[in-house]
Amino acid sequence: MGTKRSSRIGVLGTGAMAAALGGAFVRAGHEVLVGGRGAQRARGLAEAIGARGSGTLAEAAGFGEAVLVALPAEVAGEAVAALAGELEGRALLDCTVPMAPGGGGPALTTAGGADSLARRLASAAPGAHVVKVFGICHESIWTMAGPRFEGAPLGVPYCADDPGAAELAAALVASMGCVPVPCGGLERAGLLEATAVFAVGVWWAGGEARHVFPSPALAPGALDD
Repeated sequence: MGTKRSSRIGVLGTGAMAAALGGAFVRAGHEVLVGGRGAQRARGLAEAIGARGSGTLAEAAGFGEAVLVALPAEVAGEAVAALAGELEGRALLDCTVPMAPGGGGPALTTAGGADSLARRLASAAPGAHVVKVFGICHESIWTMAGPRFEGAPLGVPYCADDPGAAELAAALVASMGCVPVPCGGLERAGLLEATAVFAVGVWWAGGEARHVFPSPALAPGALDD
């Protein structure tokens, strides 16, 4: 059995997703530096999750081989563009879902262009290797140690173009007790963003998104030749 590899991860943001995922990374044995737009909030979050320390957004961006973007969608692109130099060569983990309330439920926003937010971040920091990951689940899921449901570990889909960044993201997912689910290149990141918004809409309507996607193995004859 292989030994878990510890990674250095910078976290951009101090909100709910930054706290939940940052804490999950710490529990999995990774070194985490929290970066925020306010020193006091960053320091408070770092202490709360047991991170190595805190600093500015730029310090977190330059801290490790992976950097988590956990900023509001409306400011993420501008923030990443300002940090492009520090992000050079790093895996940029984008968990952001560009979502806003709509008449019939939450809607996917396209502010700044019709492309996915992940690809807009890739354009903002062309030297970084963006991975769309961790955005499907509510932040509360990431406060669980090794989340399992109905006896199975949580599957975590991700999209990436760079093989090294994809491998790093998969290793991080596995270290958290989850199963990495590769979903193709970054051109498919918009599908993950739309899936997250769809799932939230189903939950808000009182339904269960998991009931929409039964396993093909449960359908009689589905896997027959």
